[in-house]
Amino acid sequence: MSFHVQVNDQPFDAEPRAGQCLRTYLRERGWFGVKKGCDAGDCGACTVHVDGEPVHSCLYPAVRAEGRSVTTVEGLAAKDGELHPVQQKFLDAQGFQCGFCTAGFLMTTAALEAERGTAHDDGKLDDLPRAFKGNLCRCTGYRAIADAVRGVKHTERPCAGRAVGKSLGAPAGPQVVTGTARYTFDVDVPGLLHMKLLRSPHPHARILAIDTSAALRVPGVHAALTHEDAPATLYSSARHEHPTEDPDDTRVLDDVVRFVGQRVAAVVADSEQAAEEGCRRIEVTYEQLPYVTDPEEAMRSGAPVIHADKGPQQRIARVENNVAGEIHGEIGSVDDGFAEAAVVYEETFRTQRVQHASLETHGCVAYFEPKEDGSGERLTVRSSTQTPFLTRRALCALYDLAEDEVRVVAGRVGGGFGGKQEMLTEDIAVLAALRLRRPVKLEYTRAEQFYGATTRHPFTIRIKLGARADGTLTAIQMRVVSNTGAYGNHGPGVMFHSVGESFAVYRAPHKKVDAYAVYTNTVPSGAFRGYGLGQVTFAVESAMDEVARRLGMDPLAFREKNIIGPGDHMITPIGHDEDLYIASYGLDQCLSIVRDAIAQDRSTEEVPEGWLTGQGAAMAMIATAPPNGHYADATVTLLADGTYDLAVGTAEFGNGTTTVHKQITAGALHTTVDRIAVRQSDTDVVRHDTGAFGSAGTVVAGKAVMLAADALAGRLKTFAARYTGVPRHLCTLDAEAVDCAGRQVTLKELYEAAHVQGTQAELTADGYWGGSPRSVAFNAQWFRIAVDPQTGEMRILRSVHAADAGKVMNPLQCRGQVEGGVAQALGATLFETVRLDERGKVTTAAFRQYRLPQYADMPRTEVHFMKTSDSTGPLGAKSMSESPFNPVAPAFANALYDATGIRFTEMPVTRDRVWLAINQQKARRGDSSP
Repeated sequence: MSFHVQVNDQPFDAEPRAGQCLRTYLRERGWFGVKKGCDAGDCGACTVHVDGEPVHSCLYPAVRAEGRSVTTVEGLAAKDGELHPVQQKFLDAQGFQCGFCTAGFLMTTAALEAERGTAHDDGKLDDLPRAFKGNLCRCTGYRAIADAVRGVKHTERPCAGRAVGKSLGAPAGPQVVTGTARYTFDVDVPGLLHMKLLRSPHPHARILAIDTSAALRVPGVHAALTHEDAPATLYSSARHEHPTEDPDDTRVLDDVVRFVGQRVAAVVADSEQAAEEGCRRIEVTYEQLPYVTDPEEAMRSGAPVIHADKGPQQRIARVENNVAGEIHGEIGSVDDGFAEAAVVYEETFRTQRVQHASLETHGCVAYFEPKEDGSGERLTVRSSTQTPFLTRRALCALYDLAEDEVRVVAGRVGGGFGGKQEMLTEDIAVLAALRLRRPVKLEYTRAEQFYGATTRHPFTIRIKLGARADGTLTAIQMRVVSNTGAYGNHGPGVMFHSVGESFAVYRAPHKKVDAYAVYTNTVPSGAFRGYGLGQVTFAVESAMDEVARRLGMDPLAFREKNIIGPGDHMITPIGHDEDLYIASYGLDQCLSIVRDAIAQDRSTEEVPEGWLTGQGAAMAMIATAPPNGHYADATVTLLADGTYDLAVGTAEFGNGTTTVHKQITAGALHTTVDRIAVRQSDTDVVRHDTGAFGSAGTVVAGKAVMLAADALAGRLKTFAARYTGVPRHLCTLDAEAVDCAGRQVTLKELYEAAHVQGTQAELTADGYWGGSPRSVAFNAQWFRIAVDPQTGEMRILRSVHAADAGKVMNPLQCRGQVEGGVAQALGATLFETVRLDERGKVTTAAFRQYRLPQYADMPRTEVHFMKTSDSTGPLGAKSMSESPFNPVAPAFANALYDATGIRFTEMPVTRDRVWLAINQQKARRGDSSP
């Protein structure tokens, strides 16, 4: 057949493959702005225009584009490079964070803008919930997107040396809105092979035999790898600075499978289709083994032992009881504390599995490049990871490679939320690349993200609180059971952290905890925003509200009476972290913001008749960096043209750290951010960084950047003083020069002078920070909601969030982090849940089965920053990426109780559950009204 299509005004005549969708056709021709988010028409990241009409190109057959004109996000801009008006709006409002979904929103908006005022205009741009029903964003909470569509400008351009505290746009913003930002798979690697994985259909089984001969006969198949081809080394997929924090219980490919979806074999072929066919033809003989999916049952005597072949050397607490890790501790005597209490409340709370749902799925490309010295090749891994350096370390240990033989690069990462603090694809892709000496790509499908990656840990929390009649807490006791799934990656760490700050934020003389991270034959859990605190905070803050009501006290006053103060030690039954301090205190301000919101609220004035209304609040505390060391190195260098180079290891995935690092550097060097180039997340070009997790991008890497920039500023002034003969104290840095008592010495001149003198070392400086001492950040959330008792429908009338972020480096970006955290937490509160069948198989392996928050679901959260300055963070800053998530679920549950009189103890509080509970309440009361 003859085939002709215009793409961004360029003609193409290559025929599409049979059944090929337009998305892959466009990406194969270099139009990488078209993203893969779901392959099911659910997320909109692949939206393009076909003859001016927006379509989801993952569902649009490429053959249907015959004779048509296709426009991708790259084609929106004018030929002279001027941005399309919609692109400029998104840039001005910073209507993105990671940016992976941005092309889809841009293309949808641009099509509707073009229709405005024409016969085709159906008013969608005036009804954004309807306009964006086919587009998903996981990062922003949608407020920034709405502002972009409406032309609201938020970005600023500060003068030299005054970048910190200003709402600067992200350095990669122009690339994001034009579709030229390069994510993991936005590269063209010659000779690329594709990997697909065969996964287990059984929850627990031993592999007796694998026959790959039929797979190898499929045309285009190069290899079929099994456990016999994989190293026997045990490791953890979790990435931490200290690998001993996690049990070593995982193999690249194992002869025992422990959950439905575990990888069994890998097929590498010329195409994904051939690799998939190869997987279908592999014959596996299994011996099915007993399995257990409930953590309480898993701990009982006689339960199937999931890791029976392992011992204490793998750092598993109790193999025979499926306990990956456990903690037990008591301060005082909780029995005595409850005996002296006027009110004792005891209840069990449960939280569910939640998928990270970052729109860029897990994946990597492993390939070989020539060594710089010409002595051969070395391995490069381009990966969607939050931890390039830790991943390199793990790969080297696994395959006995020297660190200079492996390079790990993270391009722009399309969302993480803790899910990419894992090594889930790099290990097996490297196995194939080493075997075949060819480039190998492994990219998870959306379904694989659900059953082959990780989830948030499901928790069961039995909490008991006691308080005197005057509202003084006497005792807190918790029994916490965390379901870590088939493997212990992050299991002990999440369990440990969950009962840390959640206990420490309240004073009580008697505290006790028993906590367990338990193996089951289910999809593994992993790191997730909040790292266990969100689950336990749901129980603690719900219980605090219950005790306050039973005492007849205002819930805020009850909290204020019992919270720790600025000079208090943070005491938990599991001990005190010696490096953790309240280095700044804004919790009182957070609660004051909530009190003011309650007093001034008028949101119930337009509530439909018959609806119930209620309000509720919750608060949370979180450490501003992980324990046990989180390390970052940074280097700042003056370049020949008088600009600066900043090298720092932190990966950028919408967390805004790149912007903050440039702002810190610009402030120290009294320059503007556009004169600073950043190199990052590449083990070849920057020094060590533990990774972009644990809210460490600002407080750890940012401090390393600050130390490097401050040191370089001092060196430049010292060199300029020596060069001019002017006393150092009379030398000051400007954007492009050093003012030496009125004499302007350009930075270019200084650079040339240093090279003439052979003192180039004075033009560069290093900074290092080890993440200790650590401070704490505070957050409070308040909701006013309305509930229809006839249907269970819930509406958020008002959402207010108070955030103690210390000195806010970038108000626009920090507000976006808060809004995104609240939105993600509301998804987990209202409808998100990864469902399993009785065998542990995931049954919600698509976005249309797993309900993500859409534009129409999210309120516009009012964000307030407290006026604090931290003594340990860089320039007074604290972290604010994870913490907004934690108080949301209990605040909503408390508002729901206030409205209905029903205490919901299990997440999510879906509409059907609310309706059912209201009707059960009516039945108990004998209320027969409709």
